[in-house]
Amino acid sequence: MRTFDLSPLYRNTVGFDRLFSLLDSVGGVDAAPTYPPYNIERTGENAYRITVAVAGFTEAELGIEVKENTLTLKGEKKAAETTEAGQMLYRGIAARAFERRFQLADHVEVKGAALENGLLHVDLVRSIPEAKKPRVIPIATAAGAEAPKSIEGAVGSAQAA
Repeated sequence: MRTFDLSPLYRNTVGFDRLFSLLDSVGGVDAAPTYPPYNIERTGENAYRITVAVAGFTEAELGIEVKENTLTLKGEKKAAETTEAGQMLYRGIAARAFERRFQLADHVEVKGAALENGLLHVDLVRSIPEAKKPRVIPIATAAGAEAPKSIEGAVGSAQAA
């Protein structure tokens, strides 16, 4: 039996919740973490938040760009200055550059971003235009109910014949 790994699609899209929930329930897909780790959460009916762990990066070393329904987060550390007093024996804190892309659904807009405690929060809102929202169409009744009477008359005359 073949299995399909949909985790790259699920991890990099925002606003397609129903589609991917349906696909996940069919296939039981688990997402594997990558660098930098991140969360996608729903904060309201049409509001989302992407949280990326960017410990050690400053605001000047991070970039956020939105182009054609693609949100791109970039981070690039400046060259570390070596100190005369000490020598680095072990480097366990990642200082590598990254670029993470997220596909946004139609009508999803980036509302803002904040960096706090090593976490970059990007807030998104799905705003559907009035023309795309569902509308209720009232059903009008006929002014003179002539059509039903003529049909009944035709049925009565057919039964008499």
